[in-house]
Amino acid sequence: MTERRTLPREVALAVGAIEDGKGTDVLVLDLRGLSDAADYFVIASGTSDAHVRGIANKVLEQLEGAGVDANHVEGLPSGRWVLLDFVDIVVHLFHPETRAFYRLERLWQDAPPLLSIA
Repeated sequence: MTERRTLPREVALAVGAIEDGKGTDVLVLDLRGLSDAADYFVIASGTSDAHVRGIANKVLEQLEGAGVDANHVEGLPSGRWVLLDFVDIVVHLFHPETRAFYRLERLWQDAPPLLSIA
């Protein structure tokens, strides 16, 4: 696994914002060479819809404060699954039940994990 300090800057900022927001089960997948959609997926969970929305807002604030604007945001009003698309990085924030249902980790099992924080 990659150490935090060697993650790309924007990925590290997103992970830091998730941790500041008390997100859980953080996983960074390296999609380079597997997908043209993005280079990295950052996947994490919140404990409730409101918690997921709060984490998403922290990620948006952190990255936008560093000059990285979201290209697309989806699911923020509901908080069940929030997708933050920063082009090279896509952040997926889930309510635990929704994460268990969609199982992105299984869908992208060929992508090497760079970081996993329980």
